[in-house]
Amino acid sequence: MTLAWPQLDASLRAHRPALLADLNPPASAKTLQHLQSTLGVSLPEAFLDALRGHDGQRGNSEPLLNSFRWLSCARILDAWHFWKQQSASTGFNKGVEPGPGVQAYWWHPGWIPFASNGSGDYLCLDLAPATAGVPGQVITVWHDDGARRIVDVHFLAWFSRFF
Repeated sequence: MTLAWPQLDASLRAHRPALLADLNPPASAKTLQHLQSTLGVSLPEAFLDALRGHDGQRGNSEPLLNSFRWLSCARILDAWHFWKQQSASTGFNKGVEPGPGVQAYWWHPGWIPFASNGSGDYLCLDLAPATAGVPGQVITVWHDDGARRIVDVHFLAWFSRFF
C-alpha cells in the first residue's frame, strides 16, 4: 500500500480548495536527509512518502488530519528540539500513564512529532516503542496530560484514512 496523494489532491481541489492551497510542496531528498540526520534515525519509508507528497501544511487553513495540522520537516524539527529540551528538566517524567506498547516517558527522543493541534499536543511516530509496541506506531503526546496511547500500529494505515 502506498500513499495516494494524487487522489487526495483531486478530492481537495474539488471539495476543499483552501486546504489544498495550504499544503506545502513536496519535501526534497535533501530536506528529508537533513531531517533524518538531525533526528539521528532512519524514518519509515511510508512516513517519508507522506512528506514527499506534501512537506506539511502552512497552517492558514483547517487542519488536514482532523484536528491536527500536518507538520513540515522544519516544524517537525522545531517540535522535536522543544520536547527534547523540555525533557531534560528534572522531574519531567512524573505523572506518565503509558498505554500498552508505549514507553513510560513524558517524551522520548525516539518519538517524532508530525502533527499538532496548535495547543501543544502532538501525534508522534514512535520509533522507540515498549516491548508490546511496534516501531513506527502512531502515539498521542499531550502537553498537560501524561496519557500516552497508541492511535494506530501502522503509520500508513492511519494516514491513509484521510484519503
